[in-house]
Amino acid sequence: MSRIVVFGAAGKAGSRVVAEAAARGHEVTAVARDIARLGELPEGVRTTAGDVTDTETVAPLAEEADALVLTVGGPDARLYTNAVATVAAAVHALGPKGPRILHMGGGASLLDEDGGRFFDAPGFPEEYKPYAIGQIQALDAYQALGDDVTWTYLSPPPVNFAPGERTGRYRTSLDRPVVGDDGQSRISYEDYAVALLDEIENPRHLNRRFTVGY
Repeated sequence: MSRIVVFGAAGKAGSRVVAEAAARGHEVTAVARDIARLGELPEGVRTTAGDVTDTETVAPLAEEADALVLTVGGPDARLYTNAVATVAAAVHALGPKGPRILHMGGGASLLDEDGGRFFDAPGFPEEYKPYAIGQIQALDAYQALGDDVTWTYLSPPPVNFAPGERTGRYRTSLDRPVVGDDGQSRISYEDYAVALLDEIENPRHLNRRFTVGY
C-alpha cells in the first residue's frame, strides 16, 4: 500500500485517479482548492483544501506521501510551471525519503509521424494553446531537475481523451502517441488512471515521459 496525494482531485482525471487508487487499497488524500467540489468519494479517502502552488499546502503533504499526483490545469500557463517548482522543491527538501511525482501531462508535445510536435502542426487550435504551452513548459521543467527528484510525466493522446469505460487495457509508448488499428490515438480517463496507478505500483518510467493509448 502506498500513501498517495492527488492534487486536482475534483477534476475529471483527478477524481478517477482517486477512485482507482482507493479501489486498489492505497491510502489516498484528495486535494482541491474547494473541497465542496470533490463530491462523493470512496470510503477512507482523506480530503483537504489546498493549492498545488502553495508551499504551505504542499510541504506537509509531501512529508507524509509516497507519491504526489498532479492532475491540475487551467488557461494560465504559469500554473503548470509554478506547480512543478513548488512540488519539486518540497520533494528536494526531504532528500532521499521524498515522494515520487507523477504529472498528468499534455499530448501536444508528443511527436507526429514526421517527428514534429503536435503543438507545432498547422491548425493547432488557438483556444488550447495556453494549456499546451503550460504543459510543454512543465515537461521542460521536469527534464531540467536533478536526479534527487524522481518524477514521471504521463501524456494522454493529443486528442480523444475523455470520460468513458474502464477496461484495464492500454498500451504504452514514449514520445509518440499509441495508435490503434483505425489510425486513431485514444484512451478514457478511467484507463488513464489505471495506467498511472500501474506506474506507481510498478515504476518503469522514472524521470521521463511516456504516453498511453489503446
